[in-house]
Amino acid sequence: MNTAARDVVRRRRAAIIEVACDVDVSPSVAAETLRDTRTWPLWSPVIEGVESDDRYVRQGTRGRVRIGCGWVPFRVTGFNGRRWDWIVAGLPATGHSIEAYVGEPNRCRVIIEVPLPAIAYVPTCERALRRFADGLERDAF
Repeated sequence: MNTAARDVVRRRRAAIIEVACDVDVSPSVAAETLRDTRTWPLWSPVIEGVESDDRYVRQGTRGRVRIGCGWVPFRVTGFNGRRWDWIVAGLPATGHSIEAYVGEPNRCRVIIEVPLPAIAYVPTCERALRRFADGLERDAF
């Protein structure tokens, strides 16, 4: 599928903007790939590198990501397998989650939650989701 043509939807929920995209892979594959720090630079428009002792994020994972301004620390503050939240450079950042579709084992929804104060970051998250979904469906990770 053409990256630019992929449907990405926005929804406001309390002080969060949800950016979501459907992907034609199982929820477990999507969740594992989303948690894999080695894939982040492949689909994130802003992450250029990652250093962490944990390849797959879990509760308490710490490390640092390289973005345009240099290396900044991160810490995973919430985790349950298909959902995780983090703090980047000391600030609450995006949440990441996978939702399964009942009766559709090879389809799921990938969601990035953007705090309202970071609303300008929504278009970047839309690009990230398109790249993530396209990479998953092409088995590029």
